[in-house]
Amino acid sequence: MEKAKVYFIREINPSNVVKIFKELNKELKGNVAIKVHSGERGNQNYLRPEFMKPIVEYLKGTVVECNTAYEGARNTTEKHTELMEEHGFSKIFNVDILDSDGDMVLDIPSGIAIKKNYVGKKMANYDSMLVLSHFKGHPMGGYGGALKQLSIGLASSYGKRYIHCHGKENASYEDMFKANQNSFLEAMASAASSITNYFKGNIAYINVMCNMSVDCDCCDVAEDPCMQDIGILASLDPVAIDEACLDLVKNSSDPGKDHLLERINSRNGHYTIEVAEKLGIGTTEYELIEIK
Repeated sequence: MEKAKVYFIREINPSNVVKIFKELNKELKGNVAIKVHSGERGNQNYLRPEFMKPIVEYLKGTVVECNTAYEGARNTTEKHTELMEEHGFSKIFNVDILDSDGDMVLDIPSGIAIKKNYVGKKMANYDSMLVLSHFKGHPMGGYGGALKQLSIGLASSYGKRYIHCHGKENASYEDMFKANQNSFLEAMASAASSITNYFKGNIAYINVMCNMSVDCDCCDVAEDPCMQDIGILASLDPVAIDEACLDLVKNSSDPGKDHLLERINSRNGHYTIEVAEKLGIGTTEYELIEIK
């Protein structure tokens, strides 16, 4: 497989999100979904809607999210809709909670740990997708980037528990914390593959490396960032873009990287990338192209 192209720009601002997307030379056609993270109530690190505004307007897209599988401000459509308004998304974007009408099942014949994925039913209304991710740590997955957005992010509330429990039907909240870690990561990579197969190339990825805490934006009380901001990355390959982000952390001279890497490594976070590559949805061999 030839090296994937990953574009990189150091200065983080809204206009540069559009600038780096254009480098992909990719037209996202039809009804465009823009997958974001709405941020749990109380979280201080999530990407703000004002930051996303230029790219959403450029693509004429709809901001999409799915409900969570745990208690909080986003585990029902009613509460999640209220939070999206509170956080400012609904004030400037069309917002769609994809699992507000239930689930759609995607088969994963070659999946590892799971053979199907429960996603938001309303994903069927979209022809293409931009996965706009905030790169940071994660309490369970080790890190959050493009692959997490493709898997846990686009899974319905039911589907999130199904992935966490690597295929257990009707899993409980408590079951998620008893699951085998590597099987969970295998299920995440498999779920991600079902989304890339569904959109058949009509998908692109942007990772923003700012506010890099060891905690995810799903945490209502997250640790403050432990590293300085690094930049914005864009690619058509979800494996390559996440691999490039991890390499940028590893190669940084910022002493705070040790804390973030401990979180990633203690959860075996890179294994998700390895499994995703094995499933054929991308490659860890990439060319990093810096845009001035």
